[in-house]
Amino acid sequence: MTKPLRRDAEINRQRILKAAQEVFAARGVDVMLDDIAHHAGLGVGTVYRRFPTREDLVEALFDTRLEEIVGWAEDGLRHADPWTGLTEFVERATAAMAADRGLRDIAFSRAYGRRRVAEIREMLAPRVEALVTRCQEAGVVRADAAGVDLVLTQFMVAALLEYAEPIAPGLWRRYLTLLLDGLRFGTTPLPVPPPEVENMDRIAENWRPPRRPSAD
Repeated sequence: MTKPLRRDAEINRQRILKAAQEVFAARGVDVMLDDIAHHAGLGVGTVYRRFPTREDLVEALFDTRLEEIVGWAEDGLRHADPWTGLTEFVERATAAMAADRGLRDIAFSRAYGRRRVAEIREMLAPRVEALVTRCQEAGVVRADAAGVDLVLTQFMVAALLEYAEPIAPGLWRRYLTLLLDGLRFGTTPLPVPPPEVENMDRIAENWRPPRRPSAD
């Protein structure tokens, strides 16, 4: 059984988590623990005692955020209208990523996160596939679409978020709508098939957000 932290230690832990959430949201997860310590107003040693590596912080912060996205996919599957269920899921997930660079990094890159984060990612994939399949069965999504197409659509919107959101907040909504309309039934046949499922991890391994300047 894990021994409870002393009150002062728990206060410091919560300060670290709050600081990490703010720094990750603003700058992404590709930061140093020193940056977290500085933002929290704590010594670096205090941060390292609670979270020896950045990955420990990522696990502590993002498992619940990713579980929330899984829950949104399940909400979409329960929606009476399949197309609305799919689009509302994508819009909710993208809005969350627009507000949090760290969540964007975690959702798309396999370079961050350990066992728990990886498990939740695996939970999300079949639900996204089911959202697409349900729409196809209802005749509202093209037959040659796949769940991975939805993921890669969000990859494309994530690139727009990275570069346009600070200048034109919310612009992503326009282009997400255009991309989602491309999934609709009765459009031009696609020239190439979707990527194999096993290749998605390889694609995600190549996702690297651009180097972001220090907040100092």
